[in-house]
Amino acid sequence: MSASAFTNKGDSFPRRIVCLSDEASELIYLLGEEDRIVGVSGSSTRPPEVRSKPKVSTFRDANFEAIEQLKPDLIVTYSDVQGEISHQAALRGLTVFNFNQRSVSEIFDFISFISRMLGKPDQGNELIAAYRSGLQRIAKAAESFPHRPSVFFEEWNDPLISGIRWVEELVEIAGGEPIFPELRDRRRAKESVVNSADVISRNPDVIIASWCGMKANKQAIASRPGWENVSAVRNGQIYEIRSSYILQPGPASLTEGARQLHLILSHVVGCEVSAEIMPSESTDTDLSA
Repeated sequence: MSASAFTNKGDSFPRRIVCLSDEASELIYLLGEEDRIVGVSGSSTRPPEVRSKPKVSTFRDANFEAIEQLKPDLIVTYSDVQGEISHQAALRGLTVFNFNQRSVSEIFDFISFISRMLGKPDQGNELIAAYRSGLQRIAKAAESFPHRPSVFFEEWNDPLISGIRWVEELVEIAGGEPIFPELRDRRRAKESVVNSADVISRNPDVIIASWCGMKANKQAIASRPGWENVSAVRNGQIYEIRSSYILQPGPASLTEGARQLHLILSHVVGCEVSAEIMPSESTDTDLSA
């Protein structure tokens, strides 16, 4: 679909946007176009001001009666999880874009696309340049690590799911080595389900948990059968990063998510973190482990 599809709305860009995933609404706020957002998901939290917008969905289910009352000219969804929402929106004659970014590179593509869609290509390019620079600073700092700890990033607990591609890439940027590199190209969560015995055999130095929409239970992780022999459990190296920071494939993961990963791994290897790459928001990261 081209921008000309919106010319009957008063300009050549969408004016009334429903964002059903957090990364899209956060990006639109960062571009200074938040007035275009007329509805969001009930799970949207970034920035805090987004909570004042009408809530018209959960992450998996949408209230189409409420959405249609908002008269959107664009609905933005994310991934196969919201595939059925996208399908139903199209059947109702609504314009919908479903993004499915899975890597850091694809996150940059998403930022570029949304920025151009809103007539803000220069601002989008500025954001991308800033995020690239920030990640480069983190990667440079990680070069001073005496060693790169092996990391199991736990995206979900039942079934046990390893980190999605952008998370694993950010772990590497932050100074760690994912223990399941062969899963990197798997694009669906069910394809990243791992066996508890495999985690034990790969013996990660660090476990970082981020359960989408839930607080991770570090005690439950440590008490799993056989996990008492895992180095991360034996040495008390189990940490949590809030899912809104790291499992959101947009600005948050490239900034707070990456910084918190680096903060944790720096603590594990005994390195200081410079002020310019310290997390800038309040964090649940507990370095007392």
